[in-house]
Amino acid sequence: MTDVSVARPRRTRVFARFRMKEATQRRAFDLVVVVFAALLLAPVALLVALAILLESGRPILFAQVRLGRGGLPFVMYKFRKFGPRAGTGGSPLTLDGDARMTAVGKFLMATKLDELPQFWNVLRGDMSVVGPRPESLAFADCFHDGFDEVLDHKPGLLGPCQILFRSESELHTRNVDPQRFYREVLFPLKARADMAYFRTRTLASDLVLTLRGGLIVLIPRSVPEITPDGTNLVPVSSGDASPPVQGTAA
Repeated sequence: MTDVSVARPRRTRVFARFRMKEATQRRAFDLVVVVFAALLLAPVALLVALAILLESGRPILFAQVRLGRGGLPFVMYKFRKFGPRAGTGGSPLTLDGDARMTAVGKFLMATKLDELPQFWNVLRGDMSVVGPRPESLAFADCFHDGFDEVLDHKPGLLGPCQILFRSESELHTRNVDPQRFYREVLFPLKARADMAYFRTRTLASDLVLTLRGGLIVLIPRSVPEITPDGTNLVPVSSGDASPPVQGTAA
């Protein structure tokens, strides 16, 4: 007869060693990708910093507290897209045609180059290359009814939502409260997409997702924007108060 009191701890130890090995491999993956990308994109980052400085002065970086793994807060860095006096008291969402945006900021938003300083967050261990998008504190209350599972994973530069919802600002409509729309429509869609991916993620799937993310930066429309059920997200017109129309995926 199997001694349950011995068998269970042994399986637990094997599982713990497996998870530790996986975490070590994932950290090595993060460091290799970030160091390579940082060296490759260093000239671009310098040009972006110079453009911000020439257009609107300092600060060049924007720092904001976001939710990390386990719901622990950390400071995330971006290149500044808003004017230097925009402050932090406005909407936590960046909408299409946002009046706070500078000319350089519009370019950064379109190309996603404002995310480059987050390489530092990955090096620090706050973020991974692949992970759920770190949510702002304004929407911390959205993690309920099972959506708190997203917080089990370290946030990342790239993830299914960063690819599928990369034009998220265009989905908001003029006649609907943006924060309510985000809470009731966009956040649940994004959380379900993250949970579906990260429950079965592997290093191989993370590598593929990283390559897709790089391809999107080079060719913005190379990967369709879809919801977790496989339909395209089609932005509605600015005067329509209805949610985004879901069309059949090509």
